[in-house]
Amino acid sequence: MVFQTSDGKWEGHDYTVEVITSRQGLDGFDVVMDFRDLEAVMDHILAPFQGKLLSELGLAGPLELAKKLQQELAPHVPAPARISEVALTDGRGRRLAVRP
Repeated sequence: MVFQTSDGKWEGHDYTVEVITSRQGLDGFDVVMDFRDLEAVMDHILAPFQGKLLSELGLAGPLELAKKLQQELAPHVPAPARISEVALTDGRGRRLAVRP
C-alpha cells in the first residue's frame, strides 16, 4: 500500500495483517472460530487492496486501513466470538493495532 504522510511525503509498504478473535470458552471443536473461514473472508476483503494507493480507496493511511478491515471483518465473525484486534506490521517491523 502507498499513502501520503502528514508532511506530504509518499510512503509505501507491504503489510502483514494479523486478526485476533476471542470469546468466552471454546466451541465444540475447541477453537474460538474456524481459521479457514476467517482466512477466506480476509482473502476476499483484501483482494481489492492489492497494488492500490490507499488514497484511491478513500483511506488516508494505515490506521484507517486497519479500522476498515476491522469493520468489514466484524460481521463475518460468528457470535459469541468477536474481533479483539486487527494489526498491520510493515516490512520494517513497525506495528499498529486497532481494537473495538
